[in-house]
Amino acid sequence: MRTAIVTHVIDPSALLTEVASNAHGATSLFVGTVREVNDGRAVTGMEYTAYESMAAAEMERIASEAFALFATSALVVEHRIGTLALGDVSVAIAVAHAHRAPALDATRYVIEQLKMRVPIWKREHYSDGTREWIDPTAANAVVAP
Repeated sequence: MRTAIVTHVIDPSALLTEVASNAHGATSLFVGTVREVNDGRAVTGMEYTAYESMAAAEMERIASEAFALFATSALVVEHRIGTLALGDVSVAIAVAHAHRAPALDATRYVIEQLKMRVPIWKREHYSDGTREWIDPTAANAVVAP
């Protein structure tokens, strides 16, 4: 189990390799990327900043909770900070387990908890040259079907 706040490019395949084992029958990977439109506005990039020590500690707590809830220790989370371009990976989560349901459930748990609890903030850069901090609670209001 590993969590990290990083400034380098995130390599999702490296995370998959890190959790790989013949004991696992299922591996789940979540990759969050910078998209080109948000709320109808053209986005050219994103800037992430964090209260790094607190963010790292909270990510570690979330990973430990996922371990306890879903009985997996094969879990890696990386969240990038700094300025990212369209398509860049901002967060990646890899979870492996003997069975698919716990792997998928743990992955979803980690990303949802990360968005709610980890002090990482993002500022979108728009095509008109403006920049705006995004309310992290607004994304949590979206309910999946």
